[in-house]
Amino acid sequence: MSLVVQKYGGSSVADADAIKRVARRIVETKQAGHDVVVTVSAMGDTTDELIALAAAISADEHPREMDILLTAGERISMSLLAMAVRDLGQGAQSFTGPQAGVITAGAYGRARIIEVSPGRLRDAIDAGDIAIVAGFQGYNQESQDIQTLGRGGSDTTAVALAAALNADVCEIYTDVDGVFTADPRVVPSARKIDRITFEEMLDMAASGAKVLMPRCVEYARRFNVPIHVRSSFSGLEGTWVVGETEGDTMENAIIAGVAHDRSEAKITVIGVPDVPGSAARLFEAVARAEVNIDMIVQNVSAVVTGVTDISFTLPTASVSDAKKAIEADKALIGYAELVTDDAIGKISLIGAGMRSNSGVSARFFAALRDASVNIEMISTSEIRISVVTRADMLDTAVRAVHTAFGLDSTQAEAVVYGGAGL
Repeated sequence: MSLVVQKYGGSSVADADAIKRVARRIVETKQAGHDVVVTVSAMGDTTDELIALAAAISADEHPREMDILLTAGERISMSLLAMAVRDLGQGAQSFTGPQAGVITAGAYGRARIIEVSPGRLRDAIDAGDIAIVAGFQGYNQESQDIQTLGRGGSDTTAVALAAALNADVCEIYTDVDGVFTADPRVVPSARKIDRITFEEMLDMAASGAKVLMPRCVEYARRFNVPIHVRSSFSGLEGTWVVGETEGDTMENAIIAGVAHDRSEAKITVIGVPDVPGSAARLFEAVARAEVNIDMIVQNVSAVVTGVTDISFTLPTASVSDAKKAIEADKALIGYAELVTDDAIGKISLIGAGMRSNSGVSARFFAALRDASVNIEMISTSEIRISVVTRADMLDTAVRAVHTAFGLDSTQAEAVVYGGAGL
């Protein structure tokens, strides 16, 4: 008997019929001889609706109260799903994140999991029941408050539970049939990837592929938890995300896929003194605002003036915080002007095969040139090339690069069942 952790996203439990369908799949897994633990997201657009409701009530930020409010969505889902499972004749118990032993630390709205003590889940499993856990939430022992984990929190919850329970696999159910070589909404001819390494998937996720969130993949890589990405709307095999081991039968493709991201903005700090310590002061200010930075480019300084410009990308939602932090330290940094730009997009080419194959960069940039896509920033790693371009050229760039590397499928593989892709 194996232990399977399953996670179902909001589109998979969007309404009563969807919840009943998911319940049947869960019970079938149990009847096949497996122990089952389930993590569930809020139904459909519940989280967005709660955020909108809070905004209609108050224009101020209330981080603690928002976390309490937003955890309600997952609690609704877990309870309804437990009812549906029990109606099928199978025992089930629902648990909030704190009840499941998920311990968190950090800021409200973006807490991180620091420990999982799944004693109550073990008791439920030993009793023959299916344990159903509300994703996206945990308990901060210092503040004694419930906290949310931020975007992709339910995926991270599922992997963390799988690691703590020593599960055989963590199945992430979504509204697409697996991980594709590009977003099926942008590239309908995208191919499904049968197997992909943690390393490649982490870069895909960090570069904008929304089927899995970076924290989820990093957690899985750290604890070597195999992830099986599948659709809750079909019975297809999906995609396995695993560690690369000797003798593995992984596909040896040079390129795993093309990812894109519309959620970033660019800040350019103009007229920074080109002296030791200037960049440190700038990014220390950004760090105090707890803003995550992606790409950084510093221009060559002007010999006559002795100043330079520094540009970096960051989540659009963090622009205001970063801007305030930099402006507060303007005298210390000594810059002349700060400019923001939210009309950008990032495209990334990912593949472990880049390490041992020449000509990848040349083909990538030639594809962008032929599609008349202008490049504003470039960043590379061993297995990734990323560029920033105008947001309105992003779809064109993705399709051009996908075709240039022979990733298009001749069959209609990509089907989006639910519409959210999460």
